[in-house]
Amino acid sequence: MFYQVLKYLLLGPLLRLVFRPRIEGLDHVPEEGAAIIAGNHLSFADHFVMPAIVPRRVTFLAKAEYFTGPGLKGRLTAAFFRGVGQIPVDRSGGRASQAAISSGLSVLRKGRLLGIYPEGTRSHDGRLYKGRTGVASMAIKAGVPVVPCAMIGTFEAQPTGRRLPRIMRITIRFGAPLDFSRYAGLEDERIALRAVTDEIMYAILTLSGQEYVDTYAGEAKAAAQAQARAHGRRGHGRETAD
Repeated sequence: MFYQVLKYLLLGPLLRLVFRPRIEGLDHVPEEGAAIIAGNHLSFADHFVMPAIVPRRVTFLAKAEYFTGPGLKGRLTAAFFRGVGQIPVDRSGGRASQAAISSGLSVLRKGRLLGIYPEGTRSHDGRLYKGRTGVASMAIKAGVPVVPCAMIGTFEAQPTGRRLPRIMRITIRFGAPLDFSRYAGLEDERIALRAVTDEIMYAILTLSGQEYVDTYAGEAKAAAQAQARAHGRRGHGRETAD
């Protein structure tokens, strides 16, 4: 009930007003049955804009930090994300990754739409980064199609660190569903998982037109932060010397 109120009465109309989304290829999203919608991740707004325009309910795997924040704000944030059907996942890797895959498979076995960002985290610079193979594992194990999706303009509207989005038009573009039934039984083969993931990322790249970087987004972000800190220390040292 809360999901329907948000989508059709509160959040949905507001998002359409702020972003005036141009929708392309929505007919590629199946009207029934399980499927994965795999998209690029440029902004916090991505979590809400795309599900708001898809007629069916989309359940996303969201980082656990959204559900564990302290104080009243943390509790309200957690309640909101649960209300819109988000599932918390631990992104620390190892067993946590398997738990996330299990959560996603549970959604798909119910015949629902699962939303996922193969990059694993938001792009810090607007480029498209290497995909994690969890999406491939779920697609092969569940035997479901993957619909590639590109968010265009959300980085400019609300980049990382910006609390309120700019009022501007964005585009949401869906591609033809990708069929990976030829990989049935190979869900534990690393080469197969990488091949499927790369095919998904190439489809997203074709839709989005982004520059592609063959590095994981988390690693690139950490390297950029480390470089900024080092630059700051060098700058501070020069100021002290002067």
